[in-house]
Amino acid sequence: MINSTISSADAVIRVNSLRKTYGELVAVDGVSFEVQPGEVFGLLGPNGAGKTTTVEVLEGLRKPDSGEVSILGVDVITHPDDLRPRIGVSLQTAALYPKLTVVEVLALFRGFYASGRPVEELVELMDLGEKRKSKTQDLSGGQRQRLSVALALVNDPELVFLDEPTTGMDPAARRMLWDVVIGLKQRGRTVLLTTHYMEEAEVLCDRLAIMDHGRILEAGTVDELVSRRFHERAVRFDAIDGLTDEQLAGFPGVTSVKREGSAVLLYTRDVPATIGAVLTATERLGVDPANLAVRRASLEDVFLDLTGRALRD
Repeated sequence: MINSTISSADAVIRVNSLRKTYGELVAVDGVSFEVQPGEVFGLLGPNGAGKTTTVEVLEGLRKPDSGEVSILGVDVITHPDDLRPRIGVSLQTAALYPKLTVVEVLALFRGFYASGRPVEELVELMDLGEKRKSKTQDLSGGQRQRLSVALALVNDPELVFLDEPTTGMDPAARRMLWDVVIGLKQRGRTVLLTTHYMEEAEVLCDRLAIMDHGRILEAGTVDELVSRRFHERAVRFDAIDGLTDEQLAGFPGVTSVKREGSAVLLYTRDVPATIGAVLTATERLGVDPANLAVRRASLEDVFLDLTGRALRD
């Protein structure tokens, strides 16, 4: 089993051998990990990897078939109601009251809790000032996402679950949300984040786990994940008819060959020799290698190596 824990008696999230099935489909298959106080922990995986099901169990929204889940010292499986005042949840798809305005929805949700953050503070934090009197049905997809995150923060939670929080956001709004997550960490809050954006995970996550087919394949910091699997650089270029993976694997210095969409990635310990072989081979075919580049191995390379597909597949 992958060791995805940093053991601590004070862990905010502790998951042990979590399993959830739907008929014959195994959505979560023996997942174990811990998240420490003040940590931004990321769950990455392609569609269908089991991330959302895992998070919904942690939030007390689904019952697992087996396993143990402790959140802020509360057994989520047996006492989910004890947990809800202390957490904030932003789901992938939020059902908002369509006829209420932004401030009305925030005020409504804020009224569910004995204490929390002021409505106007959340409006400013999520850059919703121009839309404060707009009905939620009139908001764009990105604006609804920002409102959903604001709703997750109304009770000033100790732990925040953000499930694909920047989906539908433009680049500027996405970076604004990054600042919000960083601000939560600075206030000592803990965040569990799922995302489809590799750069987002690299910027925000102290540690992360890569999931596929209901299992955690690898976990750690970005540097740990990269250094465990790669000591090479990646030579990347657009795929060329007439050059097979078997041929490319035989080039000097090449340790492995991967495909990333329409591009080829050659992981090599000898960049000059590999590029020389590429140029020689393409010259024989009468073509030039398009978009030829060299880069260090990254989290994206780790993900591709583990799952065999890109994050958004």
